Amino acid sequence: MDKSDILRIDNLCVEINEKEIIKNLSLKIQSGEIHAIMGKNGSGKSTLSKVIAGHPKYNVTKGKIFLCGDDITDEEPEVRSHKGLFLGFQYPVEIPGVNNIDFLRLAYNSKKNFNNQDEIDPLSFLEIIDQKVKEINIDISLINRNVNEGFSGGEKKKNEILQMSLLSSRMYILDEIDSGLDIDALKNISNNINKLQDKSNSLLLITHYERLLSYLKPDYIHIMQDGRIVYTGGSDIAKQIEKHGYRYFTKNNLTE
Repeated sequence: MDKSDILRIDNLCVEINEKEIIKNLSLKIQSGEIHAIMGKNGSGKSTLSKVIAGHPKYNVTKGKIFLCGDDITDEEPEVRSHKGLFLGFQYPVEIPGVNNIDFLRLAYNSKKNFNNQDEIDPLSFLEIIDQKVKEINIDISLINRNVNEGFSGGEKKKNEILQMSLLSSRMYILDEIDSGLDIDALKNISNNINKLQDKSNSLLLITHYERLLSYLKPDYIHIMQDGRIVYTGGSDIAKQIEKHGYRYFTKNNLTE
């Protein structure tokens, strides 16, 4: 395995309720790369992101998932997170009764414990989070409210980006981060993601729309259909998808 591989998936097959939904899928994402997965509803895009993150609902029947060289195929979700995997949700859940800053500090210190590092005390953490909030231009009041409770769609997505910034993961997976955002919110979110993305980490975007990819320039775009990657191309194919639709690629038997 190449030392620069952040995420590598080999011949992955996944089923739910004995129905196969991911079929012999392979994917390699190297350090510093941005990849996007596009496809119709039901093609398996969001399912793939959940499987990579370790959702217990799905059963891996074949293949392996590697994160920074470690086999995480059978690891618990929290272990995958501690090892450097981050999943941003399309619909971030509300957690009533759980203060956002307490939630963020717990996540931050859990990762430190996993890496045998000393925990950060509340006062020191407040200094860290204050800096992150300024960098991302988030309303400071959000960190003192319950997690996502009463947040607008844009505020929920900003809170996801705040978690990204805080946890400094190696592999970021963003599942339809653009869903429900107006153009100004999309620009803001995209700018902040661009600030976090560098040569030490990688980014996988799950999206339906070309407009997100005009702000976050992918190195590769993969088209999924029926649980498979059926085509891989450069960022230029986003405009072709917008113009011709996904059928154009499958119709012409353009395969990876």
